[in-house]
Amino acid sequence: MAMATPAAGIPVHSAVPSTTESLSPIWHPSPNFGPRRDGLTPSLIVLHYTAMDSAQDALDRLCDPVHEVSAHYLIGVDGTFWQMVRERDRAWHAGAGEWHGQNDINSRSIGIELDNTGRHPFSEPQMNVLERLLRQIMHRWAIHPNGVIGHSDMAPGRKFDPGSRFDWLRLERNALAGRRGDPEGPRDAPVDQFRALARAAGFSADVDDETLLSAVRLRYRPWGKGPLRSADLAPLTKQT
Repeated sequence: MAMATPAAGIPVHSAVPSTTESLSPIWHPSPNFGPRRDGLTPSLIVLHYTAMDSAQDALDRLCDPVHEVSAHYLIGVDGTFWQMVRERDRAWHAGAGEWHGQNDINSRSIGIELDNTGRHPFSEPQMNVLERLLRQIMHRWAIHPNGVIGHSDMAPGRKFDPGSRFDWLRLERNALAGRRGDPEGPRDAPVDQFRALARAAGFSADVDDETLLSAVRLRYRPWGKGPLRSADLAPLTKQT
């Protein structure tokens, strides 16, 4: 009989602070963490860019108690990567926001910072390590592709990372992010239908129409400009 797949957030096997099967992050502990609240375990992975000049600058910031921010992992542009917080612990990376109507994203997620200013493409070594790391985290905690989100998805208007240069389609093709819907999509674009589809896809933060449209475009159509179009609804129509 086939073994049942664990629910999201239930570890398949224990995460460890400094090693994984085929990846070996540099263990560089941050003091900025705490226990996950209310018995929550990871069911999301939140991707960020550092918006700093170098990975070392970001590492220093993420491990500085004065700044009170951290993440579980940081991946440099050359593929070097560090682990700062154990996966079982609550890193301070997401802040205020929500996804699928749920808040306290820090207690529900694992945060991955990518060394990038937001103005240039993400390097191949960096993306390769990210993909390998995502596969391992998703396996460890039974996280589904739809559970891999950007910081901007859960905090529209407040955050914009991993930004317009991030290759979400690459992750989708490799089952490392939820696949977007039918490229044809609906012919009409009423705002109430757009809001309903966006909420069903996970964009549940209480923001105005313009901010919501910007967040959805940042994820699916970063080149999109002007008023709401049917093409903005298309990626939301058949989330799988």
